[in-house]
Amino acid sequence: MSVFKLTPLAQQRIQYFKTNKRGFYSLIIFTILFTITLFAEFIANDKPLFISYDGKYYAPIFKMYPEKEFGGDFETETVYKDPYVKKLIQEKGGWMVWPLIRYSYNTINYDLPSPAPSSPTSENLFGTDDQGRDVLARLIYGFRISVFFGLILTFISSIIGIIAGGTQGYFGGKYDLFFQRFIEIWSGLPVLFLLIIMGSFVEPNFWWLLGLMLLFSWMSLVSVVRAEFLRARNYDYVRAAQALGVSNAMIMFRHVLPNAMVAALTYLPFILNGSITTLTSLDFLGFGLPPGSPSLGEMLAQGKNNLQAPWLGIASFFAVASTLSLLIFIGEGVRDAFDPRKTER
Repeated sequence: MSVFKLTPLAQQRIQYFKTNKRGFYSLIIFTILFTITLFAEFIANDKPLFISYDGKYYAPIFKMYPEKEFGGDFETETVYKDPYVKKLIQEKGGWMVWPLIRYSYNTINYDLPSPAPSSPTSENLFGTDDQGRDVLARLIYGFRISVFFGLILTFISSIIGIIAGGTQGYFGGKYDLFFQRFIEIWSGLPVLFLLIIMGSFVEPNFWWLLGLMLLFSWMSLVSVVRAEFLRARNYDYVRAAQALGVSNAMIMFRHVLPNAMVAALTYLPFILNGSITTLTSLDFLGFGLPPGSPSLGEMLAQGKNNLQAPWLGIASFFAVASTLSLLIFIGEGVRDAFDPRKTER
């Protein structure tokens, strides 16, 4: 017998989500794309996946090997695309297994048929940017880092927002009053301008941006969770639990929170969408991830600065638009699935 069993209501919601073809297929497409980009190093890399040399086997994707390991002259890391290195490996009867795209997000192609940015070729399917880096490889890595950033930010900010909104709604009174005034003041601050100002003082990185945006993104779920807790705290089963001496933390976690999570879950795809949009905006303006990082916003900026290379703008716009559209469709499907008016029908 299965330990984990869905309730009939949960099964009904999942079934209704599946009937929403646009949301259901968007979830499948998004999951496939994200799963593929999780293994970006195996798809787009300037290092071979596997090498056979002089009866030995190497995996450069996991370990750094000096050039002397393959009969070269230097102790530095091997440049596997160097014709000299290829010749050394072939002389010993060796061979290399390359990924589908022989470029990483920061690999520069020095053998371009035209000055960078170079138009699409069989070597660079989506062309190169103004520094000679493969556009398709940067799209793969940029999509992964954007989704990871959005997922982490959404997860942490949702936990903080649920705790803040739950305590407000459950305890009420002066605590709720003062907390609401604080949120009104805090939410009135111009978030994007503050991020830009702080970014001019400190060199931003992934975790620095995550912590800074977390200061403001936690407010997304507060009002929704607060309203659910305000309504549920007067229910008979909550008053009965209080009369039996059950602690407030236990009542909030086991009895009130499950009802509030129904409303909170419908907002998560839209919060994820907003997180990715904010990161893309900062990267587009030059105040996001460090220079050289794979970023969808930085690629949009390159498309704007190189209008003579339309493949840059088209590829980056299509990537951003597709990602945000898929998340919006998923959010609409989840929202409809949790709508009690529709599930009852």
